[in-house]
Parts: sequence; structure tokens; C-alpha cells
Amino acid sequence: MKSRKILLGITGGIAAYKTPDLVRRLKDTGVDVTVVMTPEAEHFVTALTLQTVSGNKVYKDMFEVQDVWDVEHVGLAESADLVLIAPATANTIAKLAAGLCDDLLTCVVAATAAPVVLAPAMNDRMYLNKINQENVARLKKIGYKFIGPDKGPLACGKISIGRMCDIDLLVRTVLGYLK
Repeated sequence: MKSRKILLGITGGIAAYKTPDLVRRLKDTGVDVTVVMTPEAEHFVTALTLQTVSGNKVYKDMFEVQDVWDVEHVGLAESADLVLIAPATANTIAKLAAGLCDDLLTCVVAATAAPVVLAPAMNDRMYLNKINQENVARLKKIGYKFIGPDKGPLACGKISIGRMCDIDLLVRTVLGYLK
């Protein structure tokens, strides 16, 4: 079986703390995981932790000087069999829906031909906001896939929609998309 490569985009939501476990579980299934973090994600999880569990370099900065010349966002985009963004914040969903490319992750998504899967995670009011719902609908219309969000305890203390879906569900669904 050919190697399966996932590019995991991590954005700046509290659910980012779950991503080392997500990486480990994907690796346990034989998937090669490369991580691209937004600057905001670094407030919730460290690149060192993700590099340790993935066994790969973690990419954060679009303008980092490379040892070898490479148009990094294009190389990352072309190497992925699937792009998974977990957690996907309202901010990142809005950027993708508008075609904005102002960080490494959004540039990679704009340059990829691979399927893009988003696992939203945010406050319920943010998730249910009409603009966010329009952005989700627009992305679905052009072929982006969504997993969740689920109803459950949110960071604000409420029990409502907006919680990033269970890691087991993420792994099973992503593996299904890779087949």
C-alpha cells in the first residue's frame, strides 16, 4: 500500500491542545503527518510537541529561510494526499471562503489539489453566526468536507454545538477519505 500523507493544519482555538493525540493516532495507522501551524495555534500547543509526536518538521512561517530552495507552500500542498484542519476556527473558515492567503496554512490550502477536510471548533454563537454558516456552506459547495462540530462542553462552560469532534471520529473519517 502506498504511503498516505496528511498535512494537518492547526489553528488558534483551545481545541488545539488535542492535536498531539490526533497526530499520534493517525501515525498509529501508518499515516505520515506533517503539521502546519498558524501563529495563533502556538498559544495552545507547541511546535516541539508536534514535531516529537509526528517525527516531522513543523511548519509555521511562510518566510522562514530554508536550507534548500523550495517554494514551501507549493511543496507542502503537492505532497499531501489530504489536508485536515483541526481545529478550524471561524477566522480560518472565513479566510478560506474568501480566498485569503495571509499565512502559510491558507497559502497551502489555496495551492493544494488534495481534498480539504475541516473540523470546526469554536463557541456556539460563533459557529451559528449567519456569516460563519454562509462561509461553511460556500466551502461545502466547492467540495470541502466538514467533520463536526459536536455538541458538548465548550471552553466558556456551556454545553452546546461548537466542540471539535471526537479524535476517534476524526481518525476514522480521515482514513475513509484516504481510501
